[in-house]
Amino acid sequence: MLSETAARLIDLNRQFYQTFALQFSATRQRLQPGVQRVLDNLPSAARLLDLGCGNGELARELLRRNYQGSYLGLDFSQELLIQASAALAESEPGRFRFQQSDLTASGWEENLGGYQPQVILAFAALHHIPGSQLRLDVLGKVHRLLPVDGQFIFSVWQFLNSPRLKERIQPWEAAGLEAAQVEDGDYLLDWRQGGHGLRYVHHFSQEELDDLARHTGFAIHSTFLSDGENGKLGLYQVWTLC
Repeated sequence: MLSETAARLIDLNRQFYQTFALQFSATRQRLQPGVQRVLDNLPSAARLLDLGCGNGELARELLRRNYQGSYLGLDFSQELLIQASAALAESEPGRFRFQQSDLTASGWEENLGGYQPQVILAFAALHHIPGSQLRLDVLGKVHRLLPVDGQFIFSVWQFLNSPRLKERIQPWEAAGLEAAQVEDGDYLLDWRQGGHGLRYVHHFSQEELDDLARHTGFAIHSTFLSDGENGKLGLYQVWTLC
């Protein structure tokens, strides 16, 4: 994918989350079953880095669980971070923090203030990063941030498993692009709550994730499907360093 196309897709998603932050947050007031399953198996006091933390619902759940570790949540949406911070402002200002950061921008991994995560989480975030090379770059940074015994735990949206969600696929022309400019697995989905919007989403196959792990120095520890009306809308994986 050309860098110009990737930049347009990044800007498309940035505009979406700026315009529909409140509406999107309203649909994210509870964690998906797959995320709850991950939290059930987290170390009790690890240093967590949450990529694409959104409105902070995961951090709130950790507090409800009396989590004893530390937490840093990153997101590029200032509007969502305002909601996240407001809910936790007086709870754990030292151990639980949020920071505005764009995973598609260079240098985000160098601006963590010395924070050294033991577990990195990325729920429903990777599928918004356009272009195979940019995804490799982001995962390479995740690898370098982790200690030798660290874990990378993430989920990607499997919207093609839902006939209802497949109806939301839009032609690339709606975003001023052509199909030849994007990569296999790239889709444009519409949003219908509180107005009409468009989002870029990549649909990962199992084989693609296998290749990404291999090329970035990870081993796949475990894989499972969860979420949605059919239990197949989220593909979760736990990666460890090779």
